[in-house]
Amino acid sequence: MHLPDIFPLENHPEELSFAPSYDIERTPRPASAPKSFAGDPRPLLQFPGKGFGRDGIYEYISEDMTREKKIARVTLAGSVVNLLLVVLKLVAGIVGHSAAMVSDAVHSVSDFVTDIVVLVFVRISGLPEDESHDYGHGKFETLATLLIGLALAAAAIGIVVSGAMKLASWLQGGEIEKPGTIALWVALVSIVVKELLYQYTRIKGKSLESSALEANAWHHRSDALSSIGAAIGIGGAILLGDRWTVLDPLASIVVGAMLVKVAWDLLGPSFGELTDKSLPVETEKEMVDLISAVPGVSDPHHLRTRRIGSHIAAEVHIRLDGELSLNQAHAIATEVEKRFRERFGSGSFITVHMEPRK
Repeated sequence: MHLPDIFPLENHPEELSFAPSYDIERTPRPASAPKSFAGDPRPLLQFPGKGFGRDGIYEYISEDMTREKKIARVTLAGSVVNLLLVVLKLVAGIVGHSAAMVSDAVHSVSDFVTDIVVLVFVRISGLPEDESHDYGHGKFETLATLLIGLALAAAAIGIVVSGAMKLASWLQGGEIEKPGTIALWVALVSIVVKELLYQYTRIKGKSLESSALEANAWHHRSDALSSIGAAIGIGGAILLGDRWTVLDPLASIVVGAMLVKVAWDLLGPSFGELTDKSLPVETEKEMVDLISAVPGVSDPHHLRTRRIGSHIAAEVHIRLDGELSLNQAHAIATEVEKRFRERFGSGSFITVHMEPRK
């Protein structure tokens, strides 16, 4: 049975410049196989990741799928570290009788859970457009960021409440057991490890333009801050004697309050994106200037913008000479789209409405 060629470039050469770019792995792959193919790629989604050609079976990895794998690798590395720290902190907190260290362990549990959230949701966000998601699945990454913020807020509130209860008990004459040195050493190890993990995840998050990864980086930083507070409280309680054991729960309260602030900073942008908040005024002005610079275009107006995960979406009205032919007007609109995607990313969405110049 003859299998149709999936690269019908000779039939539609004019569509090549508009085709999305794909990296290709093959079994086998002919030397002449192009890295782009013409036409609408969506029919290939019936066979996720594979297509049949005259020369064999081809596997496609889109740019979004490659990005998804890189994000997954970073997150997986973090989750392994977090799991080890959870066990270490729990043991140190229980054996060393430290409320601050147990609170720190709870925070590391929330770190581990959010790693799983990122792995699941970023995988979904990397899926291409389909019949039910015309703009792709980018907002699933935003949803992951929101869930991370909520998990961090919940962990922070729990830490504050636990510390406050121990402080209230101490104020009423209760005793707080002096923490052991094992808790102090584990807190110091956690500070170093989590700060390194924060720097690594933050750099990768920026390079991959992943809000979920950057949010997860802040979760790592918050864990480092939590461990700093725990180390100060535990160290003070150990070095200054029994009268200062109250420093342990006080440290956990301060750490919890810091984490509430971090959670708030994550939740705000996520709510904004999920409710289609417009992009910053500076970004919209840059868009207007870019569109106005296209020859033949005047008076860009009715600009509407929003974010879809790591991508930008915009709608704009432009005025053109009313005497232009349809082909000429279309060429100008195409140039607007080209410049927009060159500046704001090939995955950006832009809709251009043309009006006759007044």
